[in-house]
Amino acid sequence: MILDAAERLLAEGGVAAVQVRVVAARVGMTDAGVNHHFGGRDGLLEALLRHGGRKVRAGVHEVLRSWLDRGADLADLVDGLAVFYRRGYGELAVALHGAGWRDEGSGMLDPVVEVLHALRPDAAAVPVEDTRLAVAALHQALATEPLYGSAFRRSAGLTGEAATTSEPQLRWWATHLARCLGLA
Repeated sequence: MILDAAERLLAEGGVAAVQVRVVAARVGMTDAGVNHHFGGRDGLLEALLRHGGRKVRAGVHEVLRSWLDRGADLADLVDGLAVFYRRGYGELAVALHGAGWRDEGSGMLDPVVEVLHALRPDAAAVPVEDTRLAVAALHQALATEPLYGSAFRRSAGLTGEAATTSEPQLRWWATHLARCLGLA
């Protein structure tokens, strides 16, 4: 209940909106009650990231299952991950990293790596680490998109819609990920 309230606040106003007193008010408890469960705001944010990670893991499994059932292109996978990060989890991950928190590696995208590597026509000849690097690059880009995407695109000289919306870049990622993996 507490994490669900924190997640709604995150989606509404970013990391800054996730405050213990506001979360407590939303769930009808005291600040002390939230602090008892999470040890303070930093603990709440870490738990929120893990909560989000579980959602990503479940969402990734569903996207992969649906994608494989339909034989869809990589754009569906790229879009599904981008949607998650737009809900505030990209900003949360960046903020926690900036505050010194380090994820020791949950492997939450291992299913993506496994499926994409298995689909490679050259899978037997290419180390799985190459596929991991491609997925990691995509993950990094999608996680930072909500915070820095437009600014980074403008710094590269893009203007207009190409700078202000993520759609052209998401299409670029899908196209180039397919090429990188030998799927296009």
